[in-house]
Amino acid sequence: MQDRNIGYFFIVCASVIVVLAGVKSAASIVIPFLLSIFIAIILSPSYNYFNKKGIPNILSLTIVITIFVIFLIFVAKLIGTSVQEFSSNISVYEQQLSGSIHKIAEMLISLGVEIPEKEITSIINPREIMQLSSGIVQGIGSMFTNGFVILLSVVFMLLESGHFIDKITYATKDSSVIENIQEILSKIKRYMVLKALMSLLTGFIIWIALLLVGTDYAFLWAVLAFMLNFIPNIGSIIAAVPALLLTIIQLGSISAFIVASVYLGVNIIIGSVLEPKVMGRGLGLSTLVVFLSLLFWGWLLGIVGMLLSIPLTMMAKIILDANENTKWIAVLLGTGENLKKKNK
Repeated sequence: MQDRNIGYFFIVCASVIVVLAGVKSAASIVIPFLLSIFIAIILSPSYNYFNKKGIPNILSLTIVITIFVIFLIFVAKLIGTSVQEFSSNISVYEQQLSGSIHKIAEMLISLGVEIPEKEITSIINPREIMQLSSGIVQGIGSMFTNGFVILLSVVFMLLESGHFIDKITYATKDSSVIENIQEILSKIKRYMVLKALMSLLTGFIIWIALLLVGTDYAFLWAVLAFMLNFIPNIGSIIAAVPALLLTIIQLGSISAFIVASVYLGVNIIIGSVLEPKVMGRGLGLSTLVVFLSLLFWGWLLGIVGMLLSIPLTMMAKIILDANENTKWIAVLLGTGENLKKKNK
């Protein structure tokens, strides 16, 4: 019996590895599909609202998609111009950053602090830093390359959303399957919609602050802050790096300190105070799992996987929890708070 269980375990592990290899090799197809699903989830409350007001499905869909497309065109146009200008000026920014590091080294030497400038330059390499910043910006811009396919998929998904549960109910008489699907959809919808609103607020505040400070490409950095706010733990830090570096180069250390304070304040107030109050603690994932899921989905699907790491892990946890054979994995993914209550 034990040998059978061990054999079953290895078969499952091998199957998982084969599936993951297939997903990674088909990332160009999987990524637009996943983006379509989660964009449809974010837009579904607006679509359902118009339907409840008695507006026909086609007209409701037309209104929602039109607003979404206008917003995308506006954002894509501003981002496209900013990305091209920023990428073309990388060499200039690199030289200016080297000059800034040299000035800081001279200032410290004048204060009596001896520092090995060459060693610092080799560690904090201006070229690598600016190339990293350019890569982050271009990575966000590349997400819009499959825009038409994603938009078409979102349209069909929204049309199907009203009948999806009815189809599942008709296809299976197992009430637990229907309950699990409804739980997955409700939790992911709540998380995605609230996270999108919090990220939108974050991006708006960053945009206004950078405009007031005078940092170039303020709208680009605001969009970057909005997008990377979906990445838990490190997203806000990554979003701050290009804007902070550009502010140092362009306006000096005092303005950079103001920008750093704004990013820190926004992430503390929204990320640590406002967001937990609005969203609650209903994710059911431990902090370690959140971080590991970020690494795993990022490796599997790139930056899109990092953006969607939480909802994808939540979905996996709910599915694993529904089966007695895999429930122990769901318990490991959880926070363990329920186990403490049971023990008491």
